[in-house]
Amino acid sequence: MNIELYINEEEIVAGMTLRDDEEPESGNMALHTCSSANDVIKNRIKFASFLGCDLGSLTCSDQTHSDNFVEVSYTDRGRGALEQNSSFPDTDAIFTFEPNILLGCFTADCVPVIFFNKACGLIGVIHSGWRGTVNEISLKVFKHLIFEKTCNPVDFQVFIGKALSQEKFEVDGDVYKQFIALGYAEPYIVYNCITDKYHIDNKLTVKKQCELAGIPPEQIYVDPACTFKNPQCFSYREDQTRGRHMSFIMRKSRQRIK
Repeated sequence: MNIELYINEEEIVAGMTLRDDEEPESGNMALHTCSSANDVIKNRIKFASFLGCDLGSLTCSDQTHSDNFVEVSYTDRGRGALEQNSSFPDTDAIFTFEPNILLGCFTADCVPVIFFNKACGLIGVIHSGWRGTVNEISLKVFKHLIFEKTCNPVDFQVFIGKALSQEKFEVDGDVYKQFIALGYAEPYIVYNCITDKYHIDNKLTVKKQCELAGIPPEQIYVDPACTFKNPQCFSYREDQTRGRHMSFIMRKSRQRIK
């Protein structure tokens, strides 16, 4: 199975699954867009085995390009692991302070955000397509964690995963206006006068949102890979694929936090 690990330590493991044409459905990990749910579950079981856990640890949400987020408790382990209808509904970010929960979100061209804060025992994942970005889901999640959960912003580590590049994220004026309305996205937008299209760097816009929350820029890693151009990636814009990567994180511990 093709997996890229962004961090693999005794306490934290995080990364992205990638396209692998030797696996069922080329390694697709998403039940909400697949040809065979059984094949996706086979991929998930193999993936969990690679991490040294069981599929019952995996917890997912039903992503709808919203700005909704949920705190996951230990009793939520396994939601969305075997069937889509048990996942957290209408939710695009999940986080937990509990160990031994494998959090996953699914993307092709959208921006995945993986994060942890060792000082407060926190991990989380965010799905930020362009709608999520203009609704500032990442900024809202981090503000909640900082102001409501008293997590120190300087203790966060963030990984912004593989997603559509600025070159390939081509939009019309309606989407451009929504990014401009944010008040800080203009440096990440280029206009092509020949095609009358705008090219937006969604990854750097999300990175800016993390910085606005107070996270030091040197603690935010941005994967440079473009899902459209990289053969190891799924891309809906490139070939209307049903496949999705899973961006994931788990904090390993023998004991749960009380």
